[in-house]
Amino acid sequence: MKTKFAASLIALSALAAIPAFAQAPASQTAAAPAAGAEAAASGKLSVETTPISEIIKNADAKSALEKALPQISQYYDQIGGMTLRQVEPMSQGAITDDTLKSLQAQFDQIK
Repeated sequence: MKTKFAASLIALSALAAIPAFAQAPASQTAAAPAAGAEAAASGKLSVETTPISEIIKNADAKSALEKALPQISQYYDQIGGMTLRQVEPMSQGAITDDTLKSLQAQFDQIK
């Protein structure tokens, strides 16, 4: 699992070097900031709308994230502006719907 995740994130880092690929489609970019601002205002963390750079500002959320995805900390500078949902398709299976559901359940428990 760790090797697969590391390989996936290496591939992700190569893709992140291509700005056009790393950008979400226009339909997502318009909705994401508003949803992210709404989530931030409510204090709720979301795998769908909260940028990773905001998630890791919360020690409990960062701990949950790094427990679920141990190698992710190496890539915060490259994927910090993206949500976990946006990173999922580029992770080559390292981040799954089940991973996101589990993380969301943990984020929901954080006050």
